[in-house]
Amino acid sequence: VPAPLRGKKRKDKRGETALCRIDTARRQAVMRNHSAAHLLQAALRRVLGAHVEQAGSYVDDERLRFDFTHFAALTKEQLERVQALVNDRILAGLPVEVRHMPLSKARAMGATALFGEKYGDVVRVVSMGDFSAELCGGTHLDNTAKAGLFYIVSESSIAAGVRRIEAVTGLGVLALVRERETIIDKAAQAIKASPSDLANRAEQLFEELKRTQRRLEAIEARAAGAQADALLSAAETVGGLRVIVKRLDGTAAS
Repeated sequence: VPAPLRGKKRKDKRGETALCRIDTARRQAVMRNHSAAHLLQAALRRVLGAHVEQAGSYVDDERLRFDFTHFAALTKEQLERVQALVNDRILAGLPVEVRHMPLSKARAMGATALFGEKYGDVVRVVSMGDFSAELCGGTHLDNTAKAGLFYIVSESSIAAGVRRIEAVTGLGVLALVRERETIIDKAAQAIKASPSDLANRAEQLFEELKRTQRRLEAIEARAAGAQADALLSAAETVGGLRVIVKRLDGTAAS
């Protein structure tokens, strides 16, 4: 019982009618991310090899997270291939089929199962064309085209031999594009360049900064030489040794 209701008499709700309604927009977003997670696993196995196994996953209406077994970080080229492969299957409009069948038949057809999971005699298999077939009890699209687009946000290590990919689909991709457009626009304004010329302008500024740094180092070297000459000329002889005593502010001890 929630704390505010403890010790209080509650109204009897028996006999009242309750209305249950699904948040359709949220459910569809979850379905897009879940179906994309299946496509992602199939793409990873094709690009990296059959050793790839699911080690965990999470989907909601904003993103998907997929953990998998692999021995090294994915290269930029591998990530691009995986992303392209998933988008290719999305744009192909593959039908998503849900079937219930004996576990032995599902294994015979090559359906992917979660490693270490225990299944009953009859299982639910979700297939996406001839590209993906997995044992799964979750909600899915009826056609891959409804995922819209797929974009990998990050790839990282979460444990020895286990990698993690986070990605977005559909409206999530559009939100990411808008966010990055805002960042690009602000950066372009800061260095007084158009977004299309941002890279060239940034490179020019970097080169100017390096030249300025080299000039500053040369000036500092000349100033240090002049100061050394002045110190030497002010040296005193103490016990037959030339001694220089001078306080220098703003300099390192080394």
